[in-house]
Amino acid sequence: MVSLWVLHALSPSEEALIEAHVTSCAVCQVELDALRPVVETFVAWPTDVLRSPRSLWGRLAERIANEPRDQATRDEASPPTIPAWVEPEWQAVAPGIQCKLLATEPERVSMLVRLAPGTHYPAHSHAGIEELHLLDGELWIEERKLYPGDYNRAEPGTSDKLVWSETGCTCLLITSPDDVLR
Repeated sequence: MVSLWVLHALSPSEEALIEAHVTSCAVCQVELDALRPVVETFVAWPTDVLRSPRSLWGRLAERIANEPRDQATRDEASPPTIPAWVEPEWQAVAPGIQCKLLATEPERVSMLVRLAPGTHYPAHSHAGIEELHLLDGELWIEERKLYPGDYNRAEPGTSDKLVWSETGCTCLLITSPDDVLR
């Protein structure tokens, strides 16, 4: 909920509840501090990318209103319970490389990737678009050195032969599950 609040993706009543909670919850404040650098990189993005069109919200509200309900559900006015989000674990995938899988879909996978200092990422070919947002540290991709907040996009069919970090780094990587490591 903190991430949705930071992105202003909640209703006004939900925003007020979360805002009141965050001010008194140390755990949520830590999460908020961790999210700020990422959200600040969105400032330069066009608003149509970050905000859903109003027509989508209208269609969603209509669909929810038209969903059939059984008698027990109609009689109860309690809101649905939202399952607690479980933080995924970091997985060691190669010496000096850890990944935290965030989401998988048939065409793409989203993950946090952490390289230890001096670690090289294997050479690879991109089966689809690869997007990389550097969150922490420094990362070399071929002859380009990235710093926190930098973005790199690779097109399908291209390859990266030299990817490494002298200092260690953490990045958000959105790529195809069909990339080929060499």
